[in-house]
Amino acid sequence: MKVLEINHIQKSFNDATLHVLKDISLSVDKGEVVSIIGPSGSGKSTLLRCATLLTEMDSGELIYLGEVAAKNNAEGKAVYSGKAELRKIRSIFGLVFQNFNPQVHVLGRTKQEAEERAMTLLKKMGLEDKAAAYPCELSGGQQQRVAIARALAMDPTILFFDEPTSALDPELTGEVLKVIKQLHEEKMTMVIVTHEMAFARAVSDRVIFMDGGVIVEQGEPEEVFGNPKTERTKQFLRNYQS
Repeated sequence: MKVLEINHIQKSFNDATLHVLKDISLSVDKGEVVSIIGPSGSGKSTLLRCATLLTEMDSGELIYLGEVAAKNNAEGKAVYSGKAELRKIRSIFGLVFQNFNPQVHVLGRTKQEAEERAMTLLKKMGLEDKAAAYPCELSGGQQQRVAIARALAMDPTILFFDEPTSALDPELTGEVLKVIKQLHEEKMTMVIVTHEMAFARAVSDRVIFMDGGVIVEQGEPEEVFGNPKTERTKQFLRNYQS
């Protein structure tokens, strides 16, 4: 079953002078983990923002579980579905960086149900003893694990991560990657934009290499990392390994 379908997305900024996404198409199946790698400025984060409705694309099609979030009109411009439909679609995915407590308002859970769910997830993250702590009392790795728990509290079908370890030192990075690996073992559908090549190789079912607003290469991790087909992919990975 396809959880996410992205067809021919294009996105420009600065009055169309900066063409960030150039005809990107991809799909994600249920239970699949897809990592997106590539140099800074390749369009990875913009793609993620378009996929999660944080940035409106110029043209293209965006579909979650068969529900159309956006499609092109007769002029070839992306037109988004109505508020009710988009609200339904937003409940399908989770983002790790959300600075609010959405359970009670969006899912209609009682306060007790929300608290029980929150404690279950904190325990899963190894943070049950931090339930009453303020954010400033948590390490960067703990804050990231709380962010993951917060996203999971919405019971999403698919989770998106945008550079989940970019601000963390190696030890704290390990804490967060361990949680993501655990979610992978539980068959959670995930799309991860990451600069952690070893992690992407270990945890992904498929790796997508982007550069210059296009998908240059994609395939199973061992194919992309072990036997890249394009010279651009080889060059990028060589720079990372040196």
